[in-house]
Amino acid sequence: MVCGEADVSQGLLTAFPDLKEHDISTVPLLTNRPVTIQVYAKETGVLSGMGPARDTFAFVDPRLKCTELMQDGDPIKPMNIALEVSGDLWSLLVAERTALNFVSHLSGIATRTRVLVDAIAGTATRFLDTRKTIPGYRQYAKQAVIHGGGLNHRIGLYDMVLVKNNHIDAIGSITQAVQAVRAKWGKQYPIEVEARDLDEVGEALACGVDRIMFDNMPLVLLREAVKTVDHQTRTEASGDITLETIRTVAETGVDFISVGGDLTLAPPRLDFSLRIK
Repeated sequence: MVCGEADVSQGLLTAFPDLKEHDISTVPLLTNRPVTIQVYAKETGVLSGMGPARDTFAFVDPRLKCTELMQDGDPIKPMNIALEVSGDLWSLLVAERTALNFVSHLSGIATRTRVLVDAIAGTATRFLDTRKTIPGYRQYAKQAVIHGGGLNHRIGLYDMVLVKNNHIDAIGSITQAVQAVRAKWGKQYPIEVEARDLDEVGEALACGVDRIMFDNMPLVLLREAVKTVDHQTRTEASGDITLETIRTVAETGVDFISVGGDLTLAPPRLDFSLRIK
């Protein structure tokens, strides 16, 4: 299929730093000719990033033709070919590194997500991402979490109210914060409140919020907080949760676990390469 209209959003433009005018290495060294290249994995993981990779090739040259041999979310093994692209050699080599960067970074997120989701398998807890993403990459990172089997938390500051500690301290109390939100927005948005101790948990419950977040709460206190809520609303644990601790946190009975920086800011990348067919 033809790669299609390039995604010339600011996100893709930000992620494409390679060209000013010409590729000054390829032009004098290689004769331009039609070729087909293959993008293939060098590690085992979960594939993600096919969309922005296609968009990158289309951004460089809309005449390039992409053939997807695998789909986002598929398990991938070394030497599995994810994508073939045909067209002018010069265009393919210009787009190569940015396309591989997308696939490597986003497949790293999807792979890490799958590992964490598998670690809490058999519990009722669901896995969430956060807004801790590289600027310009959020839409792609959140898609990668979905490809890995996780769920998205709020996308930005516009689709869910999250009353955090700084809000509470600035306005005076959880009750005052929730009242102010409802006075402004009514029931237009769901409301989540961050609670630091059992007193704040009780106050948030009395306000009838949609979810209570326990951020960096010690495990003993977390168990008590989940017990206090007793399914009256949804609960979320967040903050410094690792592969080694995520199962224990899930076994407290919390509804959601959210993981941020290690997942979407600095995940281990999955190694991919490109070759001429």
